[in-house]
Amino acid sequence: MLNVTCRNQKTVRYKSTVFQDRADIYRKGGKNKEMGSSASKPAPSPPNPELDKPWRNFDWGQKVNLKEKLENFCSRHSDVKDIKILVAGQIGAGKSSFINSVDSVFQGRISSRALVNAADGNSHSFTQKLKGFTIRSGKNMLPFVFKDIMGLEPKVLEGSQTEDIINAVFGHVKDGYKFNKEQALTHKDQNYTSDPNLSDQSFCLVYIIAADTISFTDDRLIDKLKIIRQRISQEGIPQVVVMTKVDEACPLVKKDLRKMYTSKKIKEKMELCSAKVGVPLTNIFPVKNYHDEIDTEDDIDVLILKALEQIVQVADDRLEDIKSY
Repeated sequence: MLNVTCRNQKTVRYKSTVFQDRADIYRKGGKNKEMGSSASKPAPSPPNPELDKPWRNFDWGQKVNLKEKLENFCSRHSDVKDIKILVAGQIGAGKSSFINSVDSVFQGRISSRALVNAADGNSHSFTQKLKGFTIRSGKNMLPFVFKDIMGLEPKVLEGSQTEDIINAVFGHVKDGYKFNKEQALTHKDQNYTSDPNLSDQSFCLVYIIAADTISFTDDRLIDKLKIIRQRISQEGIPQVVVMTKVDEACPLVKKDLRKMYTSKKIKEKMELCSAKVGVPLTNIFPVKNYHDEIDTEDDIDVLILKALEQIVQVADDRLEDIKSY
């Protein structure tokens, strides 16, 4: 009887020691294979946000060549002195900021000729009138003019009317016209030009679309863009998308702008934009507008210049088509 009692006491002491050891292991964060628990595994690494190689070839050292090419550009149509480029887009996407950024590239300093609204949560277009902006390089006026227009908004009776944008492209809307949210300009209005000259018309429509909001852009706004695209495409007017706010959409690009074409996120945003709006990827250009900088930067400049080169080229191609009629 005494032997049995001793054995029981030893068993109890053994079990107590085992449980104490296990408790110590748990407190130290160690593994406990005896209890049958699985070993702790490290959290899986997040997917690499960067591609192995750029998906679009881009020469980051071409700023000087692009700038000189645009400074020396001459239209192939003798009747058109300045190529008009209409800039449209959702409110807050950076229409006016893009025009200012182009001007900044050629001025070599930060420009703010086209007024922008820097207030957070701005829900209505700051631009109210159709206005043209010429671009200078030094003392020379460059042969293209940007036309800034009221921003698009999803609701039918808000923002610029689709018909007003279409009429502005074809030169029917006079400079200085104040847009009416509730009614499009009619041919009876004094601001309507019934028979515009070739020099009054725009030969490229630029859509400004923000990369950080394209995923949840209101379908009603996309429908407006599609209506505009369909109408002007029937007349052979080319369209280019300038995708802004890339730094807000992708932390990789925010840290290093030269990661633009290795960023998976930016590629996805551009592909989504192409699918939504219908503009091919070859005519979609990601840029960073000047926003909080106090001096110009080469990497920002070269992206803007490359987009501008394509805009001017397709506009001039359209003029060449008209010339051959």
